[in-house]
Amino acid sequence: MNIIIVGDGKVGYTLADQLGMEGHNITVIDRNEKNLRHTMETLDVMGVLGNGASSSVQMEAGVQNADIVIASTSADETNMICCLTAKSLGAKNTIARIRNPEYMAQLGMLKEQFGLSMTVNPELEAAREIARVIKFSPAAGIETFSKGRVELIEFRLGDNCLLAGKKLSELHLATDTRVLICAVNRDDEVIIPDGSFVLNAGDHIHITGETRDISKFLRSIGENEGFKIRAIMIVGGGRIGYYLAKMLDDRGIDIKIIEINEARCEELSDLLPRAAIVCGDGSEIELLESEGLEDMDAFVALTGFDEENLIMSMVANHKKVPKIVTKTGRFKYVSLINRMGIDTVVNPKMTTASQIVQYVRSMQNSVSLSNIKTLHKIVDGKAEAVEFAANGNTRHLDVPLSKLSLKKNLLIAVLVRAGKVIIPHGKDSIQKGDSVIVVTGGSHHLRDLNDIFSEE
Repeated sequence: MNIIIVGDGKVGYTLADQLGMEGHNITVIDRNEKNLRHTMETLDVMGVLGNGASSSVQMEAGVQNADIVIASTSADETNMICCLTAKSLGAKNTIARIRNPEYMAQLGMLKEQFGLSMTVNPELEAAREIARVIKFSPAAGIETFSKGRVELIEFRLGDNCLLAGKKLSELHLATDTRVLICAVNRDDEVIIPDGSFVLNAGDHIHITGETRDISKFLRSIGENEGFKIRAIMIVGGGRIGYYLAKMLDDRGIDIKIIEINEARCEELSDLLPRAAIVCGDGSEIELLESEGLEDMDAFVALTGFDEENLIMSMVANHKKVPKIVTKTGRFKYVSLINRMGIDTVVNPKMTTASQIVQYVRSMQNSVSLSNIKTLHKIVDGKAEAVEFAANGNTRHLDVPLSKLSLKKNLLIAVLVRAGKVIIPHGKDSIQKGDSVIVVTGGSHHLRDLNDIFSEE
């Protein structure tokens, strides 16, 4: 597909990288010659220097032949104008990055007026991700499928975890639960395990199943699943901090936000009257201590500086704050942060990329009814969990899974049939109408359920 990306910032670069690896023809438009040159040198993309909202610049980029135009500049208004212009010049689909909370209530109208196929809000999605892991405190990450019926939970096996040294085939006997460990991150290596795989302390495991079964699983291995977060400290009062505080405020959690910008502090005081707003530098350890860091149930570092977020999280970890969440814009920091005992790392760029990759793959297969329903990048973007709908075009229906020839490094994790969640065994089969959740650690780039089958 021909895809044009307007805006060569962090989000734009990540999208160009992800979509380029999917095999698409990518053209990037940006005003910054230095950034554009770097992107063209490091990625297999074309570049056009100029204002992405300009019709002449878009025509130079080939907008008339574009299947998708993605506007990802830092300005919402520019993104909407880019999409409106692209649509009028012949682009088939347009996606706009819209971040301002004031626009959230009128997204339906904006999509119609500007001809938008899709909108993305990295900060809002990051806040939702953080809110989920705070609600389910043992988890380092949570993704949902099948309208919330199925969850995929990431957490780290502790040094004294009773699962250490056990084979996955022994999991049911050890915990008496209906869950599946579908991916393991061990020493930065992604493993899609089978029944003979042996778990080690320190493994980051990804478990899928119904919420009640996952809760039972965590209790059975001694995780403090019932721990309730009542007080939280957020450092960074930007968009993510605001969205997160708004979500948590509705749950009755005591919220304290530390923000360095005085004008922003005044805005937050008006927007969040029940939250405690502290104007100061959250990277100063003395301020964190004086504001009661040790008494917090959760600490979230959301500044725009990865290094500061890392240092503050290390301080919170030293003070034994039970739940710590760190935002980073750099993938290389994720494993470093995990090794320091901080399990939950949020990367808004990867969340945005997952949403758009899901949309693009669905578009590629629009003729088939077996489109992707949900897609999540997991294990720091090294693996994927994809939900498909099985239909009459799906091959090998009603064939026992044990008799299927699947591609390597791939696992059928869950079947959802008439609202019932099934953790599949060899005797189970895919039936028409099922939702099928597949986990893969390879570079398969699944677009259709039929893509899981080996050609051998």
